[in-house]
Amino acid sequence: MKYAYYPGCSLECNAAAYDMSVREVADLLGIRLQEIDDWNCCGATEYFSQDELTATAVIARNLALVDPQLKQVVAPCAACYLNLKKTDRLMAEHADFNQKVNEALAAGGLHYRPGTVQVRHMLDVICDDIGEAAVRDKVVKPLNGLRVAPYYGCQVVRPYPGDENPEYPMKMDHLLSWLGAEVVDYPVKAHCCGGHMTQISEPQAFELIRRLLQSAQDYDADLIVCMCPMCQLNLDGYQGRVNGYFNTEFKLPIVYFTQIMGIAFGLDPKKLGFGKELVAALPVVRAKVNGLAAQAAQ
Repeated sequence: MKYAYYPGCSLECNAAAYDMSVREVADLLGIRLQEIDDWNCCGATEYFSQDELTATAVIARNLALVDPQLKQVVAPCAACYLNLKKTDRLMAEHADFNQKVNEALAAGGLHYRPGTVQVRHMLDVICDDIGEAAVRDKVVKPLNGLRVAPYYGCQVVRPYPGDENPEYPMKMDHLLSWLGAEVVDYPVKAHCCGGHMTQISEPQAFELIRRLLQSAQDYDADLIVCMCPMCQLNLDGYQGRVNGYFNTEFKLPIVYFTQIMGIAFGLDPKKLGFGKELVAALPVVRAKVNGLAAQAAQ
């Protein structure tokens, strides 16, 4: 199976572990990813509120650059996924807007016809295209004994939930169970982490993050598994600040679902990006999963 691949800016920097693990897992599962040549930033979450037409044209450029032989593009980042999908929808539903965007693209010798490329999240590709049997077949180190809280965030399940319940999605729950992990009930799994709220109002941002960490701790999760670079950054990078602000003692590792897949598949943790997170995850995984501690000591 071959897909166009749009990594986005975060996966080249603070979320490098996500990109590393996506590529490793994809290769093992036979998912061929062809990175879009000369892709550009999607504008993250703010650009649409500043200038919708320019923001859409910037995003549409990436869709226009997809190899004509490929009909689907995979975006692991939640913001990138949403922006690409929203742009395709806006252009499809508003003819005048579509025309203006393509006038902008024409300045660079490009054109995009909405509906040409289907935008997919990596989780969707693995669960729906690869499937349970193929995933289970690759598991060599079942994650028995590891309690995980699946955190989806708000952008992948809204406003385009597909076949998921936007308030209580389940695809990642199912995937983690295929790996042998114990998936805890996590009622805040689709709540917002605050995004860039940390730059606007720390009290509000820290409270949003605290709720997510507290819920995982209340359900005795060993770690939180996420699918968005912004979520991982907030929960991991600001965990210490949240502890200082609320006088809490959270010490929960935050990892990407592809990283935890790679562990179950027996892949090298370094090639999966373990160690790049601030709250160390690998010691927790090794302590909980049978056989991994002995393997690490060899």
